Amino acid sequence: MTENVIISIKGKQLYAESDPDEMELVTSGTLKRDGQGGFTISYQESELTGLEGTTTKLHICGGKVTLLREGSINSQMVFEEGRRHLSMYETPYGELSIGVNTKRMRSTLGEAGGDLEIDYAIEIDNLLAGQNLFRMNVKKNPPLRQ
Repeated sequence: MTENVIISIKGKQLYAESDPDEMELVTSGTLKRDGQGGFTISYQESELTGLEGTTTKLHICGGKVTLLREGSINSQMVFEEGRRHLSMYETPYGELSIGVNTKRMRSTLGEAGGDLEIDYAIEIDNLLAGQNLFRMNVKKNPPLRQ
């Protein structure tokens, strides 16, 4: 089952020496149930996010979310509450080794859509770079009326 969905994303990044950076995006994408009891959400990034030409996929299964970006930016980030995961983040300027430390994660995603919230810290070269709050709402596309 693959459903066309509307995805609303709100992100907030907090850095030690500056004001919070907030981003909001509404886009279309797909929601697909996988064979392991999880879901995959997929959408195209836009110029607004600075990742134009990149496809983002989130695989949600149990208490783990894997974010995979492919295209102009390539990266993989793993979110698991109470755990720290190391990843490589590829940019046009080179690769960075980053740590993702997930403080809290909540998901109500199901076949009808739902919400995903992840509160996490990013480390670059083992130094705290910022605190992030990511919220996503997924809704099935309403059918077009004739």
